[in-house]
Amino acid sequence: MNSVNQYSFRDDYSEGAHPRILEAIARYNNGQVEGYGMDPYCQEAIRLIRQETGAMKAAVHFVSGGTQANLLILSAILRPYEAVIAAGSAHISVHETGSIEATGHKIILIDTETGKLTPHLIAPILDRHQDEHRVKPKAVFISQTTECGTIYTKTELENLSRYCRKNDLWLYVDGARLGAALTSPSNDLSLQDLAQMVDVFYIGGTKNGALFGEAIVITNEALQSNFRYIMKQKGGLLAKSRFFGIQFTEMFRDGLYYELGQHANFCARELSEGLQVAGYTFDRPPASNQLFPVFPDQVIEELQNKYTFHIWGPCNKSESVVRLVTSWATSTSAIHAFLASL
Repeated sequence: MNSVNQYSFRDDYSEGAHPRILEAIARYNNGQVEGYGMDPYCQEAIRLIRQETGAMKAAVHFVSGGTQANLLILSAILRPYEAVIAAGSAHISVHETGSIEATGHKIILIDTETGKLTPHLIAPILDRHQDEHRVKPKAVFISQTTECGTIYTKTELENLSRYCRKNDLWLYVDGARLGAALTSPSNDLSLQDLAQMVDVFYIGGTKNGALFGEAIVITNEALQSNFRYIMKQKGGLLAKSRFFGIQFTEMFRDGLYYELGQHANFCARELSEGLQVAGYTFDRPPASNQLFPVFPDQVIEELQNKYTFHIWGPCNKSESVVRLVTSWATSTSAIHAFLASL
């Protein structure tokens, strides 16, 4: 727990859940329903997600968190000798304790300053992995937004999708911060576009106002069969899944999911504009609810008396890049207080 004198800009899941989510959980808490995702609440959430994505034949499954989603999906779609390609900054590489490697699959990493992958970056890997003496690249893992706060444009994703399909690669999108990506001022990509271009993705709830939970959407019918077996075997099939369904129904019945992402981006924009007025620069242009300003180390030390945030890394001998994250619950008063302290 942070000191009462500290406010966190460290992540977008430090708060609990949006009041409407909690109210819905309380409203539908009583009564008996079937377990393991077969309840009416999950079925309604699946209907709404299919409608929202335009993928009416998609398989939709609910799991507790992003790491679990990544583990389940990649272990399901890869054969034992197959590998996944990802950016060096990818969550599956740096923040999941080797969960993918623990399933016996190699992650082939690509260095990219933007956190984004392109056909040009992937091609040399396919050229090198041509026989059975090396793992076979089969999946491409990307995040929207990326761990670097960047987002894929519609053209970029179209190019990547076309390349993956031409080269028999599954394209998988980690959507932990998909709400922030879809409502970013820089975004030109819809949820329907995404569903058409990729084989599987998940819609993140944990970082966008839910108490917990992610919705896995498998659009490629070739990957849909027996997925519940993988979920059960790896501990991802929850008996009380109704609470996933209640939350995602609430988020998608009238656009709440987008409202929460918009708020996170609005606060990030307020914060980034204030930083620019104060004369600070950014390691990369602001695009979503993750900001990467450059601060003098002495300023960072003093700010840490009142705020928590992630120090991304040194910029030079006297300055460092920090990461500031806004959320669905960030208040404008917190933004103004931070700028005043700065």
